[in-house]
Amino acid sequence: MGAPRIAVAVVTMGNRPDEVDALLRSVAKQDVPPERIVIVGNGCPLPEFARRLSLPGEVTPIELDENLGCPGGRNAALARLREFGDIDVVVDLDDDGLLVDADVLRRVQELYAADERLGIVGFRIADELGETQQRHVPRIGNSDPMRGGYVTGFLGGGHALRMAMLDEVGDWPAEFFFAHEETDLAWRAADAGWRILYAPELLLQHPKTSPARHAIYYRVNARNRVWLARRRLPFALVPVHLGVWVLLTLVRNRSRAGLRAWFGGFVEGVREPTGDRRPMRWRTVWRLTRLGRPPVI
Repeated sequence: MGAPRIAVAVVTMGNRPDEVDALLRSVAKQDVPPERIVIVGNGCPLPEFARRLSLPGEVTPIELDENLGCPGGRNAALARLREFGDIDVVVDLDDDGLLVDADVLRRVQELYAADERLGIVGFRIADELGETQQRHVPRIGNSDPMRGGYVTGFLGGGHALRMAMLDEVGDWPAEFFFAHEETDLAWRAADAGWRILYAPELLLQHPKTSPARHAIYYRVNARNRVWLARRRLPFALVPVHLGVWVLLTLVRNRSRAGLRAWFGGFVEGVREPTGDRRPMRWRTVWRLTRLGRPPVI
């Protein structure tokens, strides 16, 4: 196949204007420029980017009336790209990230050109000192962030998605708003036979953060974990997965306020309808287990 046509999508809430400018400048320095850049204002107005920053390709701003969360904002970008109909791969980048190297999009293009069943490529996330937090490595345990290969998940901060894969398995679960949306998409992709590659040579520089910095973290993390299990796991694995996760949460969490919010989210996840229930097949469970991430953890 020929070189896939690449778009870059960025979702922002308008609270990081300097970081967004720096990210877009790093996109403009790529030795293979994107065909399109889509910038989504998640419930916020957007400044004029294209002329001020001299960006490559066609720049499309999208201003949403309300904050739809990260997956909802990314779905808005995907919908617009489908209207254009000339993009094969979309690269999603956090609005406070930075592409340090100039060959990232070229490497993405080469990876997809070489493997027609490659659905998702996950980037390595590292801070300004080059350190990658262990939670950003898509493997269990104390794993080397420089070891690439096929995995069972990917990082939301920097990744690439094949549009044909999304057309088959569906877009982001917008109702999740924040947390575990990547796993939901990864499990659907794996169940449909698409490969997920962790490519540490693709670096997104990103400030060191904690997911708990978001006020809604504990509630939506718990709710979405329950939804994820109910939507994507075979019935026999749902109580196993949730039981292991509850025990780990109780052992690790030392915040009473966090536990209260977590419990409320857990109850919400149990009570609210899951909507799209498409459990993965048992052979997919086995494949994910062989790749080192059994879906009961």
